Amino acid sequence: MATVVQIDRRDNVVVALLPLPAGSTVAFGDVAATSPVTQAIPAKHKMALTDLAPGDVIRMYGMTVGEVTQAIPRGGLISTRNVRHRADAYTATRKPVPFTPPDASAWTGRTFMGYHRADGQVGTRNYWLVLPLVFCENRNVDRMREALEEELGYGSARNSYRQYVRELVKGRVEGSKADPEIFDSVSAVRVSHPERAFPNVDGIRFLTHQGGCGGTRQDAQALCGLLAGYIHHPNVAGATVLSLGCQNAEVRMLMDELRARDPEMHKPVLVFDQQRSGRETALMTGALDKTFAGLVEANRAQRSPAPLSAITLGLKCGGSDGFSGISANPTLGYVSDLLSEIGAKTILSEFPELHGVEQELINRCASDELAQRFYDLMHAYSARAKAVHSGFEMNPSPGNIEDGLTTDAIKSAGAARKGGVGPIRGVLDYPEYATTPGLNLLCTPGNDVECVTAQAGAGANLVLFTTGLGTPTGNPVAPVVKISTNSTLAERMGDIIDFDAGGIVTGESTIEDCARKLLELCIEVADGERMTKAEVLGQNDFIPWKRGVSL
Repeated sequence: MATVVQIDRRDNVVVALLPLPAGSTVAFGDVAATSPVTQAIPAKHKMALTDLAPGDVIRMYGMTVGEVTQAIPRGGLISTRNVRHRADAYTATRKPVPFTPPDASAWTGRTFMGYHRADGQVGTRNYWLVLPLVFCENRNVDRMREALEEELGYGSARNSYRQYVRELVKGRVEGSKADPEIFDSVSAVRVSHPERAFPNVDGIRFLTHQGGCGGTRQDAQALCGLLAGYIHHPNVAGATVLSLGCQNAEVRMLMDELRARDPEMHKPVLVFDQQRSGRETALMTGALDKTFAGLVEANRAQRSPAPLSAITLGLKCGGSDGFSGISANPTLGYVSDLLSEIGAKTILSEFPELHGVEQELINRCASDELAQRFYDLMHAYSARAKAVHSGFEMNPSPGNIEDGLTTDAIKSAGAARKGGVGPIRGVLDYPEYATTPGLNLLCTPGNDVECVTAQAGAGANLVLFTTGLGTPTGNPVAPVVKISTNSTLAERMGDIIDFDAGGIVTGESTIEDCARKLLELCIEVADGERMTKAEVLGQNDFIPWKRGVSL
């Protein structure tokens, strides 16, 4: 196994694949150049290939990712003590770059078993939604959850740790200890379901939030757009909407957003207004009656073959480490290029984590209009951050930095690899819906849940999520496949990881081979033959972005 990797021949640093002791020598590059190691380098961190003086730039992925603040000797460690964030400037003028598409012929005729909707979309799951237009209705949504989930056989959301607490109480009385092995039975409970009343309905999803009133009108409009995206989502058969009646996020606003996405309004949307209903019992019994009838109709859906072009794939990373840009992220990029080549849609988001690679993405835009829109969105987002005395350079988390992502530009250069190298066909502002085949850029924060929430709202019927440190993030309507950047994580947190890309780091696998295996897994998940770990855990995270400053 190699001990370091030079990602681009123009780079003046290498990434340590293993801990490098001081006094050793490493080989790198196509010509097998060597360098002494003058300081101990932890795995995932970067080592200087030349003597660097204050003001020099650090280059990775062939681009500027930092500026030296203190002298670094050849073979020395790159850290926050001697490097600060720096990125190349960019303009809206694109310089088109050549692109050699991957051979996607093996996937052209492949299909998955999906739910065909009347509007032409195809779902990988079949859900019914219950959601509030305003936080005032969260309690009633929770009451509907209590009434519907267990009685209809959707028991995966119940708290399976109750049995463990029961053992703790028993131990306190009897003087014994709870057996840790009970967690094995807890895991078994998560995947066992009682008989469902509606076997063709994969679940009822209850989306609560803290918005809808008290904020700006723009917040209300964005929330309605996001909720409309969820109702219009191919994995959703219909929705029950609870409204108080006087909130900023009006029913009219939601319906306008729905018509913008589906002018024919193909799906049933059941709206109940508490102020008009009078007593809570009238609201709740009416909502339960109509929802039950809606579930009867949703249960008539059957899976049938659909081309892979019907997939809309969200591309996300979170809890990233120094291997993210080497293994898992480029694997997603290759999958994105393959699917784009056969007419599917892919979505790359997290705009704060594209800072430093803007010009590269602008050059890949398919038109000047797309390039200008991306430029404008990035500038507006950056200005909002600066207005509150923050900035994209403050994006890396303590965990990111500890595991080798020293600057935002280093993090961004690796994060952007999830989008492959193909042309960008669409640029979307939050909470717009993806309709253009190929790679789409969607303006969102890097925040894991806010981003995945937005990607599902843009129509992603499957999300690929890479992680080097581990994160449980899931989504109510879109299956989230977790890909580990390293095998140690896959073994240590196997209850949340679906796929291990660590073989790329050890040299046991290539990016292309890993991508093909991952795409096979995606088909299994899309078929409904395999549930993701987040689905098994009932990890249904939902946080709307209020368009404030969130990195």
